[in-house]
Amino acid sequence: MVRDATAGATAGAAAESRSAGAEIRRGELAAFLRSRRERITPEQVGLVRGRRRRTPGLRREEVAQLSTVGVTWYTWLEQARDIHVSAQVLDAIARALLLDRSERSHLFALAGTIDPTPASECTGVPQALQLMLERLEPFPACVQNSRFDLLAYNRSYRLLMCDLDQVAPEDRNCLWLAFTNDEWRSSLVDRDETIRIMAAKFRAVMAEHVAEPAWKAMVKRLEDASPEFREIWARHEVVRPGDKIKVYRQSRVGILRLASTSLWTGPQQGSKLLTYTPADVETQERLERLYALALAEEAATAEPADAAPAAV
Repeated sequence: MVRDATAGATAGAAAESRSAGAEIRRGELAAFLRSRRERITPEQVGLVRGRRRRTPGLRREEVAQLSTVGVTWYTWLEQARDIHVSAQVLDAIARALLLDRSERSHLFALAGTIDPTPASECTGVPQALQLMLERLEPFPACVQNSRFDLLAYNRSYRLLMCDLDQVAPEDRNCLWLAFTNDEWRSSLVDRDETIRIMAAKFRAVMAEHVAEPAWKAMVKRLEDASPEFREIWARHEVVRPGDKIKVYRQSRVGILRLASTSLWTGPQQGSKLLTYTPADVETQERLERLYALALAEEAATAEPADAAPAAV
C-alpha cells in the first residue's frame, strides 16, 4: 500500500510538472508571437496603415488574414490558451510574421511541434559569401533570393543601377525597384522588355510559393504602386530564369554590357549568387571607374570618424 501511494504521488508530481512546463511554454509562445507581430509595419506586408492605428506593428486580425488562420484561433495563441497547433498553422504564421531561420525554429520549439520544412531557404548571408562578393570587385555581384530580394551586394553592384545604400532595406527588391524607382528604371536600356521578362520570371517561380503571405503581399504591393505592373501581371506570362548579356546605362560611367551568371548557394533553389562580367573591353574600363567611385565615396564617408581632433 505504501509503494502504491508513493508511486501515485510520484506520477502525480510528474504530471503536474509536465502541466506547469506546458503552461510556461504557452506563455513564452504567446509573448514571442506578440513581440514579432508588433515589430512588423503594415507597409512591410502590403497593408495600408490607416489613420486610427494605435497598435504598434500589425493587429491580430491582420496576422490572421495574412496567414489564413481564424482570428479567434490566433487570438487564443496570443492568450496562451491550451490548444493544439498544427505544423501547417505554425508554418503559415511564421511566414506571415516574416520570421528568419532562428525565429522560425524557436516558434516550433515553443509549440512542441516538428518543423516540416526546416531551413528551406537561406535568409541570411554567411561571412564567407560576403567575402566572395568583395573579391569579385570590380565586377558587380549580389546575393538574391527567389523573390528577388537583395540579401547582399558588393560596392560595384551598389552603384550599378542606383545607390542601394540610399534605398530603404524593405525596398531592396529588384522587381520593386524595376517598377517604382526612377533611377533604377532609367538604367535599363531596354526597359519595357526587361521589366516584362522580370515579371514573367517572378510568376514562374511564384508557382511554388503561391499561397505564401510574403509572396502575395509583394504582388499586392506592386499592383497598388504600379499600373504598369498590374497590366503586365494580368497577361500571365511565364519565363524560366536564364543568363544573357544585359545592357545598363550607368549615370556616371556610361553604357555597360554585362554577361550575367547565376550560381545557387545551396542544394535548393532559394538564394543565388549573381555575378556580372564585362562583355567588352570598354565595359571593363568603365567598371573599374565605377568601382573607383564607390571606393572614393566610402573613403569620404569614413573621413570624419577617422580624422584626428583639431589643434586648439
